[in-house]
Amino acid sequence: GNPHTHVVLRGGHGGPNHDAGSVRACRQALETAGLTPRLMVDCSHANACKDHRRQGQVLRDVLAQRLSGETSLMGLMLESHLEEGQQALEPAALRYGVSVTDACLGWEATESLLLEAAEQLRSA
Repeated sequence: GNPHTHVVLRGGHGGPNHDAGSVRACRQALETAGLTPRLMVDCSHANACKDHRRQGQVLRDVLAQRLSGETSLMGLMLESHLEEGQQALEPAALRYGVSVTDACLGWEATESLLLEAAEQLRSA
């Protein structure tokens, strides 16, 4: 198998799965199966309850878990674009830098979150 594989936790119909209990359960399931526990958390989608503006809360929760010793957490994903929000794919009305798929954080919010996370990780 691939020794570099990982599981992406993105939430689901049952709601978010970035919380410490869900992360622990996934890590334990991987260990029980004899697999290396590597987890990446999608800070958007169901983990943010379909609200792109909640990605910062999810990031901070995941970061706190990592800083508290949950070493199975190896990464996270943010849904980001140049400008915040989303738009319908109408060629005559497209706004530059706005997603035509899911709603996204804008670049300024993304940069701020990444710098915040980097500072906390450096200080740990």
